[in-house]
Amino acid sequence: MPVESVVFAGPPSGESEPRCPVRVAREVLVRPVRRRGKELENAIFAAALDQLTSGGYARLTMEGVAAAARTGKAALYRRWASKMELVIDALDSTLPRPHGVPDLGSARAELLQLIELFTGAIGSSAGAALHVLMGELSQQQAEVFKGFIVQRVMEPTKDTILDILRRGVERGDVRPGAVSPLVADVIPAMLLFRVKVHEGEMAPDFAVRLVDDVLVPLIRQS
Repeated sequence: MPVESVVFAGPPSGESEPRCPVRVAREVLVRPVRRRGKELENAIFAAALDQLTSGGYARLTMEGVAAAARTGKAALYRRWASKMELVIDALDSTLPRPHGVPDLGSARAELLQLIELFTGAIGSSAGAALHVLMGELSQQQAEVFKGFIVQRVMEPTKDTILDILRRGVERGDVRPGAVSPLVADVIPAMLLFRVKVHEGEMAPDFAVRLVDDVLVPLIRQS
């Protein structure tokens, strides 16, 4: 009995060849997603911080951020003229804002809450990005970035610390002489030291030890 040839039928007449599922999935993953406003901005910021942390500032590109955020490059250039502007805005949107520490009844509790706010941020994507930037930026770029850090983090933090200390003076748990810019420098200086020198590594009790071993003896009434 003759063996008949087996012919695999293609798609019905008029239909295209079936597409590879892997190729289809890949195309879906890289296809721009229609997002607008804050949703798109948040996706771009997350992509920028991720690209910065994983590859460094020198290798970060607007094209790479756009691809990671699944949007078009034009969407980035409509908002930011350079990757430095994009990185600064991404950090600005992610770093905690120190304003508004509530009255917790003691300067110790309020200072502890403020420090824990920043220690949490140091372990976040923004904290990792800060560490990369501090070790990589050129002198000219560092000046721009330093201005952002001073205006966005250092000065507001110092203002908040001074507010906490003034409240403490009114309650009687802070000596009047402790309300000074030098005392207010201690917390941001220690946090930046940890980011730059210790690569953001902190013991679980770092905030408590900084408050109880350094700040409370420095500010308390004798």
